[in-house]
Amino acid sequence: MATLEIKDLHGSVLTEEGAKPILNGVNLKIDSGEIHAIMGPNGSGKSTLAYAIAGHPKYQIDSGSVLLDGEDVLEMSVDERARAGLFLAMQYPVEVPGVSMSNFLRSAAGAVRGEAPQIRHWVKEVKKSMTDLDIDPSFAERSVNEGFSGGEKKRHEILQLDLLDPKFAILDETDSGLDVDALRVVSEGVNRYKSKGDKGVLLITHYTRILNHITPDHVHVFSGGKVVESGGPELADELEKNGYVRFTSKKEAVAQS
Repeated sequence: MATLEIKDLHGSVLTEEGAKPILNGVNLKIDSGEIHAIMGPNGSGKSTLAYAIAGHPKYQIDSGSVLLDGEDVLEMSVDERARAGLFLAMQYPVEVPGVSMSNFLRSAAGAVRGEAPQIRHWVKEVKKSMTDLDIDPSFAERSVNEGFSGGEKKRHEILQLDLLDPKFAILDETDSGLDVDALRVVSEGVNRYKSKGDKGVLLITHYTRILNHITPDHVHVFSGGKVVESGGPELADELEKNGYVRFTSKKEAVAQS
């Protein structure tokens, strides 16, 4: 069993005015086989957490640790984190003009697996994954995300997830901008990944609609740069009904005291 454990993580975003503290002591443990959903208001630090774990240069770790099977990934380079088994699906996937999806995917798979996949088997893998995600085969020869719709970009993020097969997937608002059909397809892709066994998912979202398709084992409320409450799927239902007011009110009360 693999484990991803975040311990007392403090972090800042780097701005022109200097470092702005965002993460204020995040503690979270995810075991393989589990789906953890993080929900919270805008500006609470959810995406900062995702990018800090992945190693985005815009985000600075001030203290704390992120342990993958006991090894601190914060001491690893970005590519080493990926090879160790971490995957980040971004809220706003970037475009890479001039690099075809097929070349990008095979290069990424070769880096993670330690050698380039054999063409014959690789073509079968890609075709199956693209079919499962209802992606037109012609997209394989288009530049990475260039001219793609929001839904197409998100499907390709899940395509990467399926082919790279990491230990843990961090999905940053993967449901953002998806219509009902794309949401269903993407959710099915996440569920297929998790069903492979020994996979962990950290799902960051504002809304419960994706949780109608992906059932979390644990739900965490994120406010003021840290987890302020945890529970089961019923906690997401409460947030859908009542919003985040009681959690943001707590934060404001602490700030004023």
